Amino acid sequence: MKLYDFPFSPNSRKVRAVAYELGLPFEHAPVDLLAGAQRAPEYLAVNPNGRVPTLDDGGFVLWESTAIIRYLAQGTALIPTERRAAADMDRWIAWQVAHLGPAMSKVAFERIVKKLTRRGEPDAARIAEGTAEFDALTAILDGALAGREYVAGPLTIADFALAAHYSLAAACGLDVARHRRVDSWLTRVTARDSMKRALADAQGMR
Repeated sequence: MKLYDFPFSPNSRKVRAVAYELGLPFEHAPVDLLAGAQRAPEYLAVNPNGRVPTLDDGGFVLWESTAIIRYLAQGTALIPTERRAAADMDRWIAWQVAHLGPAMSKVAFERIVKKLTRRGEPDAARIAEGTAEFDALTAILDGALAGREYVAGPLTIADFALAAHYSLAAACGLDVARHRRVDSWLTRVTARDSMKRALADAQGMR
């Protein structure tokens, strides 16, 4: 299998973490987002959306990080067979895509992307908006984690999807620590060897 990705990207990070958790071997094909490699004709021939990650499994080309982690984890313990646990997993993955990801992206673009790509000064109003959304959303997750070790009960791909984004919070200047349950959950997930490897991959880009 070949994985086209950019390790600092949270969507790439979640795929790497799931692959490492499952012990799946990969050929990594780096796509340098900062250099605009995602817009190169040869990459657009693989993924016309010009986004990462993309998986090529023997000619089966799959876009979208959620679809990829589901494909990789199908038939493993990371996807529950119990109906309600599976629905809970899907709920939190959808929440990450629809709510958490966009809120964090507002802040990440202003504080990280603009600096790396020299696109001007951060927009304080945009940062404040994203930060308020992040805090409100994290309070929701904090409440849902009461009495739970992981977001859907057992460890699932939802934990990796969420942790890949939350692992960028500090770099974005966003505070997780005041949400006690989320902070403890994030510590548990990022202490796993698979997440450590994915985080080390991202650090190696600096």
